[in-house]
Amino acid sequence: MSRSLPTAEEDLPASSLERAAGRWLQTIVLGAATWVVVMSLVAVVLAGIGWWFPWLVLPLAAVAAAGSGWWAQGIPARSLPVWTAALLVGISVGAGIWTGTTHSEQVLPRRDSASYLQTAISMAETHRRVVPVDPASVGGPEVLALDGITLSSPAFYEVGGDADPAVQPQFVVGPGGIWSMGVWLGGPIGALLLPALMSALGILGMGLLTTRIGAPRWSPLAAAGVALLFPVLHTARATYSEPLAMVTLGGGLLALVIAARQGARGEVGRAALLAGVLVGGTAFVRIDGLRETILLIPVAALALAQGQRWPRLTLLGAGASTLLAGLAALWLSNQYLGTIAASLVPLVGLGVLMGLLATAMLWWQRRGGAVPQAVSRFLPAALGVAVLGLGLLLASRPLWQTVRQSPDDPGSRVVAGLQLRQGLTVDGGRTYAEQTVAWLSWWVGVPALVIALAALAWAFRLVASHWVAREPLPAWTGPLLVGAGSTAMTLWRPGITPDHPWAERRLVIVLPFVILLCVAAAAYAVRHLSRRAPVAVAVGAGVAVVAATIIPTASATWPHRAERVELGALASVEGVCASFRDGDVVLAIDSRAANEWPQVVRGQCGRAALSTTQTLRQDPPRLATTVAAIDRAVTARGGRLVLLAAEGTTQLEALRANDIRQVSDVFVAEDDRLLEQRPDGLVPLSLEVWTAAPARS
Repeated sequence: MSRSLPTAEEDLPASSLERAAGRWLQTIVLGAATWVVVMSLVAVVLAGIGWWFPWLVLPLAAVAAAGSGWWAQGIPARSLPVWTAALLVGISVGAGIWTGTTHSEQVLPRRDSASYLQTAISMAETHRRVVPVDPASVGGPEVLALDGITLSSPAFYEVGGDADPAVQPQFVVGPGGIWSMGVWLGGPIGALLLPALMSALGILGMGLLTTRIGAPRWSPLAAAGVALLFPVLHTARATYSEPLAMVTLGGGLLALVIAARQGARGEVGRAALLAGVLVGGTAFVRIDGLRETILLIPVAALALAQGQRWPRLTLLGAGASTLLAGLAALWLSNQYLGTIAASLVPLVGLGVLMGLLATAMLWWQRRGGAVPQAVSRFLPAALGVAVLGLGLLLASRPLWQTVRQSPDDPGSRVVAGLQLRQGLTVDGGRTYAEQTVAWLSWWVGVPALVIALAALAWAFRLVASHWVAREPLPAWTGPLLVGAGSTAMTLWRPGITPDHPWAERRLVIVLPFVILLCVAAAAYAVRHLSRRAPVAVAVGAGVAVVAATIIPTASATWPHRAERVELGALASVEGVCASFRDGDVVLAIDSRAANEWPQVVRGQCGRAALSTTQTLRQDPPRLATTVAAIDRAVTARGGRLVLLAAEGTTQLEALRANDIRQVSDVFVAEDDRLLEQRPDGLVPLSLEVWTAAPARS
């Protein structure tokens, strides 16, 4: 990171092969990111109206891919040394193969990844996002009117009335739409392999972003460092939304750097528009992509204040894609938005506040306002010190703060149970948010965090120096501000149940940012020390910085190198599905069955499914009466009621059920769930399921 970094390195003499390598790799990354946003929007429209058919969607996906590639190819690219391009491709492909061959089988919606998978299966099979349920298929509206009987289950909401019910999946529509294409092409396994492909593209994008911030020869190390991050590997092994977000956000930041470079030459092209579309369009796959989108506001304000025109197109693209993503969420994910309103509304408010402050700043500047010379003189150093201070403040939080939430929150009860099992003081309201910097250190090591913080402070100092000198800001200012702002907000309030490694999903933006800062610091060390010291000393310093980052990262990931989380779960589900027959109505009658199986039975097994609420399960006489009423209603319509339990046969025996059969007797391995230390292995998980017929007098 120096004043030499923003120079037009792409203008250096290069062979046709080097120019072609840079152009094609950039086209692949930007084209893939554009395709994800386009197909997410297509999914909103077609799945929203019930037209999500393979014969329609797959050809449209091919057309969208061609169009996205054509649009991306028109964006100026920088040449790449052939060996650099080859290493980037090799690392990305290798990471994809590694991830794909060790993919998980998270099928039961115990976690978000399986919820996305079941949503994808539902969309692939029913051809719509919100799936209507015929009341007659579960015994009629009178069954749904029974107190304690519901179509809902975790991550799937019952909407509509008893006469016209439907099931609405949680989260936004993008991941379900993208992963459902994998279901069409290869069944659930096809969907489970797609994240590995997307993650490989995201890793390639991180490498190309490194070339654009001025360290092209170091970009393979950045790509390798990101590929070795366990949170990146973990999310890429399952159908999470993070691999898609890494593609769209990484592509957006890459386009943002290109737009800034073009703007410095007086050119305003499609890169500026695409940067906004991709960053804002991340909200199609993760609603908290809004966090990175609002951080474009200060980026645009600074560039506009310097007379740049490109931010107008970026804000236009971001505004349009964010608006469309928001409307899509209100239409197809309104229940989910209601549950996260406490987090989403402040984020929207922060965006509005940023917009007002940016507008006021530009208005003030255009009327002759300027920072006093006395302030300008100290601004670069003060900003660098402020960044260091913020980093130390976040790292020191465990010494002076214990973050808690409401003990009545459902997540608090989960945390309390984990604390009890791990011998910790039971305080379910704890979020452990004060320990987020320690979470980072688990996966990259303390030295890397120190290097990244120093590099971040120096980068902010350099940006401020350009500003004070009235020089164009470095082209990498956008990714710097977005990455730093997103990191600070995530570390302050991760907003996730703090059990690890599940909570590490929140670090999939923060940790790659750390890696890029460390690699940029290594490039800076070599470039500047070589002017003042022997080459061997300069290279040694760069190698030391990289080693301090890569070695701890690889060591932390090593225990997880060949994990296959919940391997065998898919076969278990298929066995349970095979035990049902046409006309069956499956009722989940214990807690675990109600949490894990209703949507699987409804979507993957293709059978009608109902669930019981906790209140009903805690009242055995009323539960027995309710089961009998459902049995009569289902039988009267020619169906068969099947009781399903996943916690043993106690509940079935209490109901005096007949023909109790165990239809799954499988043990798989799942990630441990720890609160105060890094997990380094898997623990056993039973997938036992029993079915039975209700008692009849």
